[in-house]
Amino acid sequence: MSLNGGVNDKGPRPAAGSPLAQPLRLPSAGRTAAYAGLFLCGALVGVAGALVQAAFFPGGLLLALAGAAGTFLGGSRLMASRAGAAVPVAGWLVAVVLLTTSRPEGDFVFGASLRPYLFLLGGIVVAMICATLGGGRNR
Repeated sequence: MSLNGGVNDKGPRPAAGSPLAQPLRLPSAGRTAAYAGLFLCGALVGVAGALVQAAFFPGGLLLALAGAAGTFLGGSRLMASRAGAAVPVAGWLVAVVLLTTSRPEGDFVFGASLRPYLFLLGGIVVAMICATLGGGRNR
C-alpha cells in the first residue's frame, strides 16, 4: 500500500472484476447484423412516418411518432442496451434529414408548414425519451 491511500497519480484503479479493466472485444457477427437491421428499420420508420404524418394530420402524426417510439423501445429491449435504441434513432435521423432536402426538380417531402416541424421535433423528443428509458443495465 502506498502512502497516499492506494491511489496512484493517474487516479483510482478499477477493481479486478470491473468492466473497465477488461480488454475491448469486437461484437459478434449476429449482434452486428442485428444492429444493421435496427438501423435499416429506423430508416424505414422515418420514411413511412414522413409520408403518413403529411397524409393524415393529426392522426398520422401521432401514428408516425408511436411507430418511431415502438421501434426505438423495441430495439432497446431486443438488444438489452441503450445502444439498441440509439441505432434505430440514427437510422431514423439519417432518413428524415435526407428527406428534408429538396431535389433539383423542386420535389420535396416536407412542406413549409408547422406539421413537418412537429414531426421532426416530436421524433427527437421520442428518441431522447426512449434512449433514456431504454433497457440498459441495472445498476
